[in-house]
Amino acid sequence: MSASTAAGGSVVAFPGRAQGQVGFEREELQRILDLYGRMVAAGEWRDYAMDFDKNAAIFSAFRRAAERPQARIEKRPSLRNKQGMWTLFGEHGQTLKRGHDLANVLAPVERRLVKAVDE
Repeated sequence: MSASTAAGGSVVAFPGRAQGQVGFEREELQRILDLYGRMVAAGEWRDYAMDFDKNAAIFSAFRRAAERPQARIEKRPSLRNKQGMWTLFGEHGQTLKRGHDLANVLAPVERRLVKAVDE
């Protein structure tokens, strides 16, 4: 009997993803968090949130915690064979970019980062 079972708890594999729940792969999350870190360093973003369900994994980046996300990155595997499973949404919910490759979908934010650093 393991220590967690003896204490009345149960062992859940990290990140605790439920059966059929969509999540980010390590490389995907690393790429997103790398961009997030650079945007924080540039003073563009200050907070983030992640949401996972059976249809999508969502990463939202905020300028301030009390407002709507400035950018939202969604991974929807059900759209893999259509317009691509990656979508970048802007602050007002507009679709900025869709595609099959995460790097291409993040390109508009990368360009904004270059402008923020040049200023």
